[in-house]
Amino acid sequence: MFPEITAGTGIPGIELAALSGLLLQFIFATLRMGAFVVSAPLFSARFIPLQVRIIFSVFLGIAVMGIVPMPAPERLSQLDAITIAITELVIGLCAGLVLQILFAAATMAGDWISNTAGLGFAAQVDPATGGQSPVISQMFGLFLLMIFVTEDGHLLALEMLLKSYSVAPVGGAIDPQSLLTAGINAVGTMFVFAAQLMLPIVSVLLVVNVVIGVITRSAPQMNLFSFGFPLTVSATLLLLFATAPSLGGALYEKIDASLDLLGVMVGGLGGG
Repeated sequence: MFPEITAGTGIPGIELAALSGLLLQFIFATLRMGAFVVSAPLFSARFIPLQVRIIFSVFLGIAVMGIVPMPAPERLSQLDAITIAITELVIGLCAGLVLQILFAAATMAGDWISNTAGLGFAAQVDPATGGQSPVISQMFGLFLLMIFVTEDGHLLALEMLLKSYSVAPVGGAIDPQSLLTAGINAVGTMFVFAAQLMLPIVSVLLVVNVVIGVITRSAPQMNLFSFGFPLTVSATLLLLFATAPSLGGALYEKIDASLDLLGVMVGGLGGG
């Protein structure tokens, strides 16, 4: 797997050509894992320093070099290496984005609930993304991330990506159709997941809003903002509290389906 190392630089056991070839193999071994770390949930979170992500990618590259056969340094130094590098980056980015898109279902569901309840203005900086998002969206996202970690979802995702080297080794041909299909399925599944998470709460809030509309229609002298908004907010909080026990199971099913979709994408890479 590794190039033969002989003396030749004045340092016993090290030859400059072998050392440069080993470094080149290490760079290509890091590309797929590094792209996944940059794009995947948890690993790409803003609260994880960039230095930690870089060091983690380096260690993953070292692990890949130890167990995955790498192309000869001579091939990696040719013009064909550009295509190999792009392929590695695309595989890692697609694997991470498939999970990231599905994780966005929790944020989307929280956005819909916040807008329906009139809490869209209650936004703050999301520590995971660095952008502004409603508090309910952050709560759903943090719950999903917590369950993802406690169920070893991050380890399973890394294991699947490591298995992708046996399906699509470095420098080997891949089937781009599997990447495109995984992306389309991830987007479609994201909307389904978001609807499943928000429908129980949004449907009840719709009934509450209809009741408020009937009351204001029958008694126009009543101030809508004096009782409508507190009633909607109170109903939202009660619904979130009532659905909290079942939220964990629902989010676990979403994580399981996300990992299954990632596994299907990885398994289809070798069709090319």
